[in-house]
Amino acid sequence: MTDAPGSSRSDPKAEYTRRRDARLAVAGRHERLHVRFGNFRLAVAVIAALIGWLALVRDALTPWWLLAPAVCFVVLAILHDRVLRARSRELRAAAFYDQGLARLSDRWAGTGEAGDRFSSKEHLYSDDLDLFGKGGLFELLSIARTRAGEETLARWLLSPAPLDALHARHAAVDELRPRLDLREDLAVLGEEVRAGLHSEPLAAWGDQPPTLNSPRARIAAAALALAAVAALVLWIETGHRITFFAVLVLEAAFGLHYRKRVERAVHAAELPSHDLALLSEVLARLEREKFHSPMLAELRARLDTETQSPSRSIARLNRLMELLDSRENVVLRVFGPPLLWTTQLAFTVENWRKHHGPAVRRWLEAVGEIEALSSLSGYSWEHPADPFPELTEDGPRFDGEGLGHPLIPEAGCVRNDLRLGSDVRMLVVSGSNMSGKSTLLRTVGVNAVLAMAGAPVRATRLRLSELSVGASIRVVDSLQGGTSRFYAEIKRLRRLVDLCGGQRPVLFLLDELLHGTNSHDRRTGSEAVVRGLVERGAIGLVTTHDLALAHIAEVLSPPGSNVHFEDNIEDGRITFDYILRPGVVRKSNALELMRSVGLDV
Repeated sequence: MTDAPGSSRSDPKAEYTRRRDARLAVAGRHERLHVRFGNFRLAVAVIAALIGWLALVRDALTPWWLLAPAVCFVVLAILHDRVLRARSRELRAAAFYDQGLARLSDRWAGTGEAGDRFSSKEHLYSDDLDLFGKGGLFELLSIARTRAGEETLARWLLSPAPLDALHARHAAVDELRPRLDLREDLAVLGEEVRAGLHSEPLAAWGDQPPTLNSPRARIAAAALALAAVAALVLWIETGHRITFFAVLVLEAAFGLHYRKRVERAVHAAELPSHDLALLSEVLARLEREKFHSPMLAELRARLDTETQSPSRSIARLNRLMELLDSRENVVLRVFGPPLLWTTQLAFTVENWRKHHGPAVRRWLEAVGEIEALSSLSGYSWEHPADPFPELTEDGPRFDGEGLGHPLIPEAGCVRNDLRLGSDVRMLVVSGSNMSGKSTLLRTVGVNAVLAMAGAPVRATRLRLSELSVGASIRVVDSLQGGTSRFYAEIKRLRRLVDLCGGQRPVLFLLDELLHGTNSHDRRTGSEAVVRGLVERGAIGLVTTHDLALAHIAEVLSPPGSNVHFEDNIEDGRITFDYILRPGVVRKSNALELMRSVGLDV
């Protein structure tokens, strides 16, 4: 099946539905074949039993007749296994498109990889903007199969990229957007739903020099194993056993000499070796691709080698590790020591590391970046109305029209315009409880994060410069750390001020600034903090439902300005339209909310 057209007019829902139904139809045919093969195998088993009875009990046939059903059974078993694997692949492909349909229908929360391990309360916006966790931005974006892909995508969301890197990512995402076949192929590789490869331990293992780097010792180990086999054959044929025991003594001396180094080599290779088969399959799929955008072409070039391809090299390492794991087999517990099984494999693995280890990190980084770009391209294809931001060196600037939050279902998403730049550097957003102030901060922040990661944004248009995002929205106290919310907040504000000394201007997002202290200190402290941020070149928003703080915009005018959200009381119910308006809000709904839940006020 060919890739979907790259036009923004493509209908992702219709295409996903068509592909899912096609995969399920093929899976249905494989299911019918599965039943037939099961019946055939059962019939062959019955025939074999009948031949066995005639040959061994009635002596009516020669036992050689049993070869025919045995061969048939083996052939049927091989074909049956292929059918089962093909059915499994089609079902995984259908599940991939089901997940895409769930995203398009806003039923995706909890169905993907949440990326909780990347969340950090110390980060300046990770928790505040719901990047990770169930229903977070990472879960919406990520379709990576390897941890390298997940780690790269998380790093892009947590760290803004320079403008040249963003332009390169835009071109790469644009090229990958229509390649549905590639995304499907990567999604169905392997049997596991979640990514499992520990990329950093594998890369670190490849960077280290081999601990067993003696070609002569490797040859000696193989020669001793062959000598042991020959001596065992000699013993069986002639009864002469002294040679066999002499070889065992030599092997024991050799094994004891290299024992510690062998143990270190085996232990070092065991941790990073998980799910190498998946990495090999991902590499093999990417090796078949040809790219044209500069970033993708450069990443693909990292997978080119003068000798064996990365996919085959990793597949060979995987086979070696599987053989190494088999030393726990009962048979190898008996025959392994005379064959120097573990020692020989340790030498072979270390020889692999000597020749291919230095390239592992390069391969993993290339896979990680291509998978991260694939995740962004999947999001872009599913949201054709979301444009790439316009990037400018004229900053600081955040100029957005029709801004919406990507985690809010489109049907309930109210969009607003917002401009921050040379004329207006700071907005004080006032409004009553639940009117949309915090959501506005998160909308601005998440779109800035998407823009600085190289992704499309949820807006009609967004023009912005390089920005470092810093937020104080979800700052909480710490019982274990003995830290109050107020103290945690002022520590976060200190870090925001320090961030202003960096290379990029700061976009600050402050929700209910210093509300954990008294009115006088809050007013004085808030004004000082915001003034300090603006004077250091930052732009941003401050929300409040305390109208006394609205004066901050007046004090900082013209760089500062007031905007607000309103609410209305209709038939005793409070309603919100979530539309941003100029000026200061003139009413509060706190008492009405208290009365609505039955409090006598």
